[in-house]
Amino acid sequence: MTKQNVVPVEAVAAIAVAAVAGSSPLFPYPPPRAYGRRKYLSQLELGGGRIGAWVESMKASSPTHAKATAALPSGDAAVDEQSAWVVRHPSALNKFEQIMSASKGKQIVMFMDYDGTLSPIVDDPDSAFMSDAMREAVRDVARYFPTAIVSGRCLDKVINFVRLADLYYAGSHGMDIKGPTKPRHDKARAKPVLFQPASEFLPMIDAVHKALLERTKSTPGARVENNKFCVSVHFRCVDEKSWSSLFEQVRCVLKEYPKLRLTQGRKVLEIRPTIKWDKGKALEFLLESLGFANCTNVMPVYIGDDRTDEDAFKVLRDRGQGFGILVSKFPKETNATYSLQEPSEVKDFLVRLVEWKRLSMKACSKVQVA
Repeated sequence: MTKQNVVPVEAVAAIAVAAVAGSSPLFPYPPPRAYGRRKYLSQLELGGGRIGAWVESMKASSPTHAKATAALPSGDAAVDEQSAWVVRHPSALNKFEQIMSASKGKQIVMFMDYDGTLSPIVDDPDSAFMSDAMREAVRDVARYFPTAIVSGRCLDKVINFVRLADLYYAGSHGMDIKGPTKPRHDKARAKPVLFQPASEFLPMIDAVHKALLERTKSTPGARVENNKFCVSVHFRCVDEKSWSSLFEQVRCVLKEYPKLRLTQGRKVLEIRPTIKWDKGKALEFLLESLGFANCTNVMPVYIGDDRTDEDAFKVLRDRGQGFGILVSKFPKETNATYSLQEPSEVKDFLVRLVEWKRLSMKACSKVQVA
């Protein structure tokens, strides 16, 4: 793809303002619920005495962890909390007809995370394979709707996992975006998609990756993954007693790189450039690239399970257009409108979406013939 096919950063600046101005609410959203913790610490805090807070956050990053489970309500209180949360974030399967009713006359655009959404969370990041049934469901969805995979993985890795050609892919939390060679659904004013807003950080990311490999090699179970525009330090297989020392190792490396920031996902610490770019910005960029930035007849749907997906959920909530679906078995603070419990339910939702589209097209054909 030639250089003139790259959408410039300046073209993205007005996306959010234009989208909000040209859209109308699809759902009566309640006010967003506030988060109790910030998503990352500043470099000053990394150099201070906040290690304990980070380790506590690491312990709570997965509800299956003993500490996180102990913090959850039990007995009747747990039932009440779960019920209250489901009222706020009902199952997208149970509310499927309502969702489809709201989409009438609108173009659905699908966005999905990969790990924990299309594939299960596993101990070995390199073994997070999606099932053949899930791949078929995603392939069918992409036949009828513009579809994008937005992942923290590097672009090449997520493409190799999914192995579908007709999709848009956004790797490294949206910092590496690529569209299909022959798009199915682009509108006339759509732009060719190839975008890397953090390309200047590549040498720095490579250096940090090498430094972290060396620094963390004394911690059994630690996995350092180069995701091109970010570095992931997986601690899922690290003994909890070593989490403090692992965080200290990461902190010591980051002290030398003030242009990078630390964020946290599910059993993973992630080092990313400080640019104002995330999965929410990637969603807006892709809508703009597809020609839907100023459209009122578009309904973006974003499905994800991770803290980093909250940026995309918030964008949709702020736009008052489309909705987010959180994949989680446990109540948690989220800007998503609906919920699904696990990847198998994501597959069921995608299958129902395709069936609904096929029936709608068949009904429309009958009306035209009549």
